[in-house]
Amino acid sequence: MKKTLLIVAFAVFGMTVTNAQEAQDVQSFGFTEGDILLEGNLGFSSTNDKNTETKSSSFTINPKVGYFLSDDLAIGLDLGYMSNKEEIADTETDKNSELMLGAFGRYYFLDLGARFKTYAELGLGYTSGKVGVGEFEYSGFGIGAGLGINYFVTQNIAINFALTDVLSYSTAKFDEGESVSEFNGNINVFNNFFETAQFGLSYRF
Repeated sequence: MKKTLLIVAFAVFGMTVTNAQEAQDVQSFGFTEGDILLEGNLGFSSTNDKNTETKSSSFTINPKVGYFLSDDLAIGLDLGYMSNKEEIADTETDKNSELMLGAFGRYYFLDLGARFKTYAELGLGYTSGKVGVGEFEYSGFGIGAGLGINYFVTQNIAINFALTDVLSYSTAKFDEGESVSEFNGNINVFNNFFETAQFGLSYRF
């Protein structure tokens, strides 16, 4: 009888420790009020087709910083820069660049286990850029809504998967010409996730 009670006691103790550890794991990953978020995406590519004597290159970077007003809600600023160009037979045929400064709000609404944190994000930004070899200049603003997931590798470092511009609206005006407006609703993002998602790193401190 004493042996049976001892086994039961150890089982209860083991379950208690396991549940406490699971609860601790859930609390260990994610954000809390007062945290600072640093996040960024970086991309570049270069091609050289000797058959057509065509060279092309592109570069993008998008750092952002946010502050958590609560465990689930953050606001912040982000900066974006993009450039690409193309040359055929050592002659420049296309060149584009764009600079963006914006603000965003992010709300974490669902935990998929201890390490996966899903969020919705709304952003507003001002853009200016140059298009074409003649460098036609433009400026405008845009607003967009997206979804994302943070996977916490450690308590402070996470991999970010962002589906940007699920819904978006933008307008731009060239120096010489009328304004151009565009509205997009990319409702097919879940069928082509790896083609539309941006991958980056997030740091919590």
